[in-house]
Amino acid sequence: MKITVTWGIGAGHTKLSSFDKALWNAGIANCNIIPLSSIIPPAAKIEIQKTNIQNDPNNFGKRLYAVLSVNSTVRQGESAFAGLGFRLRLKNKGGLFVEHQGRSEEEVKNKIILSLTDMVKYRRERYGKIQYKICGIECKNQPVTALVCAVYQIEPW
Repeated sequence: MKITVTWGIGAGHTKLSSFDKALWNAGIANCNIIPLSSIIPPAAKIEIQKTNIQNDPNNFGKRLYAVLSVNSTVRQGESAFAGLGFRLRLKNKGGLFVEHQGRSEEEVKNKIILSLTDMVKYRRERYGKIQYKICGIECKNQPVTALVCAVYQIEPW
């Protein structure tokens, strides 16, 4: 199974339209997103790259299973950052995602590192290095949204 980590930012007249624009820029608009918790299945291979699921008209309205990190702001001069971090198990594969938000890339990165460091302490397996994808946008004169999404699977109803 391939899991694609994609990302997007957007601005719009409303928070909702900025979210939709971020989905569009991440390549996953026009789907019904079904949120998942943060466990990566053992057979998964993770790729950090933009996807273009929305470019296939046959995907319109389909179910999209995903781990999603979203952050928005409407305050002029404030930034919205979102990120997904992950660690994979060394022997049995699979692993853990964490989703964090903040006002700076450094804030989100620190939260990801702290969470994943804590979460592997009480698990029996050994884990590899921490990896992550973070994006952000500054609010100038419209609401803005940043999002990072781990796309697991798309399927019809």
